[in-house]
Amino acid sequence: MRIKTFSDGSILEYDTGKFDDWCIYLTRPKSRRVAPKDSEYFQRFQQLASKYTSQKIYADFVSIYKLTTSSLDEKVLEFITKLSNYYKSDELEVDILFTIVYAGMVDEENKAKAVLKKRIKRLGMHQVLIEKINPAIAANFSRGKNWKELDRECKARKF
Repeated sequence: MRIKTFSDGSILEYDTGKFDDWCIYLTRPKSRRVAPKDSEYFQRFQQLASKYTSQKIYADFVSIYKLTTSSLDEKVLEFITKLSNYYKSDELEVDILFTIVYAGMVDEENKAKAVLKKRIKRLGMHQVLIEKINPAIAANFSRGKNWKELDRECKARKF
């Protein structure tokens, strides 16, 4: 299912993955289809923070987070594109990155057994942008932890 087509012709879509039918794939022009990894886009957000500030990127993420439900919403996708205009020379990349995170949160909201839902993405973004944790560590932080432990981590950060 197509999520969004970007200004350069890149396509973001959901398709069947290893665990469910909500795997996110990005196809860039003249490139092969890839499933973006949390550690990769967390790292890129952390790099962009040196140019635009962690607080700005995190605040923009939170504005998307607040609009996220269990359904993809065309208005939220348009909002992300408009929000990305601020990032000038990085506008397209930021549009793609925020859309990947948004689609990931919609995915989390649809996981039947997930208790934390989209909060798990917020935890990762907070760790990377506000706490300056290494993106690979943040991307794997939840592995091996039960939902109650992760819930405490989220509540300690007031979300």
